[in-house]
Amino acid sequence: MAGSFRYKIWDPPLIISQIITMQAVYYVGLGIWIAILDLFTGHHRSLDSIFKYQELQIKEVHGRAIMAAFILNALTGSLGLWKVVQRTKQCLDFTITAHFLHLVGCWIYNGHLPSQPSVWLLNLVTITLMCVLGEYLCMRTEMQHIPVMSSKVDL
Repeated sequence: MAGSFRYKIWDPPLIISQIITMQAVYYVGLGIWIAILDLFTGHHRSLDSIFKYQELQIKEVHGRAIMAAFILNALTGSLGLWKVVQRTKQCLDFTITAHFLHLVGCWIYNGHLPSQPSVWLLNLVTITLMCVLGEYLCMRTEMQHIPVMSSKVDL
């Protein structure tokens, strides 16, 4: 297939490996951001910070730090989309997949879905940030591969 960006349109091993890699980027990035912000709040690090809905409290300093870690992780995730997925069209798919798998993990960890609107709002914000910035980075890279020839026309 001359002139195409990818050689295969449907490649399940590639897609599965990208999903696993993006999930690893998501959790490693989130763990690093939480660890850094926990140094400032003096809170102990545990899986509760990643998976427990009750940790996301706006009224508490630690809750705001965890929310900030999720927002900063959206930026880290967008870099993962740029390096791993490398396709503007697939950024939304991989962003939703990473957040959906995180929601399933939280559901299993807590035994119920979140009821606080702040959790759903935070997820909406992080999905939007990760997707839009990932699309922007991927689009810039894709545009570099398109040759633009300028020709001078004498009138």
